[in-house]
Amino acid sequence: MDLDISRDQVYAPDMPMGLDIALAKNHTARDYFYALPQAQQLQIIEHTHGIESKEEMQAYADSLVGMGL
Repeated sequence: MDLDISRDQVYAPDMPMGLDIALAKNHTARDYFYALPQAQQLQIIEHTHGIESKEEMQAYADSLVGMGL
């Protein structure tokens, strides 16, 4: 079975669960995140390691579109 996943996308095992859930709630942020090159996706993921609450994670995910990385 072939998966239609870009080489630049971060695969699910590498995605923090909190970020994955937050992106699922904001399709615009999700689409923006997966349109980024893998290096920038990993930069965003690194930032999430300091996030301590669901609300903070959602706010961070919601802010991705405005980041202009």
